[in-house]
Amino acid sequence: MKWMIRLVSMLLALVFVFPLIWMLVVSVKREGMGVTSLLDWFTPPYSLDVYGEVITQTKLTHWIWNSFFVAVCVMILTVLISAMASYAMSKIKFRFKTFMFFFILAGLLIPGEATLIPLYQVAKDVDILNSYEGLIFPVLASPFAIIILKSFFDGVPNDLIESVQIDGGGIWRVFFSIMLPLTRPALASIAILTFIGSWNNFLWPFLSVTDDNLFTLPVGIPTLMDQYTEDYVKPMVINTIASIPIIALFLIFERQIVKGISMSGIKG
Repeated sequence: MKWMIRLVSMLLALVFVFPLIWMLVVSVKREGMGVTSLLDWFTPPYSLDVYGEVITQTKLTHWIWNSFFVAVCVMILTVLISAMASYAMSKIKFRFKTFMFFFILAGLLIPGEATLIPLYQVAKDVDILNSYEGLIFPVLASPFAIIILKSFFDGVPNDLIESVQIDGGGIWRVFFSIMLPLTRPALASIAILTFIGSWNNFLWPFLSVTDDNLFTLPVGIPTLMDQYTEDYVKPMVINTIASIPIIALFLIFERQIVKGISMSGIKG
């Protein structure tokens, strides 16, 4: 029975990995190649000339930097803001606390697309369109992250907080010395999921940026694809280069990503 499970698992893994292998192999073929059979995709000659052409003649690497910079900023600020809001909702007493919690919870019920028009209007009024600020600040609010982190903060014993307060520690010392270290796995999961979500975000960057120097990968890649509709190699080179950072991120943080997805499924 075990060998059957392993065999099925290997076949399923091959099904998911094959498109990546096919993309990589086609990306090192010569431009303008002829394809008459399936084997033509995988047989020589091979060449890396198209990689050099795409890197030097397009803004792909610049868009990769934009995506990485925006994703890192969104990740750090979202985790920090969500952690502070969750800490307040969990451990600090204030008026209308219950109402505020359900107000944040209601944010999960509103589709993101429904907020695009007012969000765009606000970004226009404060003059942050076509800027890194316009790509970062409007997407920082995350009710999902606040709800998840609040559930973890609720599990931190109040005795620990009281012991720090007895020693003269204030709210910020409790937050940085007690709450953040004890909820590190949850923070790491939220950070990784936020990074991936920002990296793959298409709709808001598409609406808020018209300068191609500020394009992120999801917005920039389609503009390149329109130029190479009659060739297979350049689109595969573009997708391969664009996929390398996120594949490397997955390989490095595989356990945290899987844990974060499973954690979000349980808590959500």
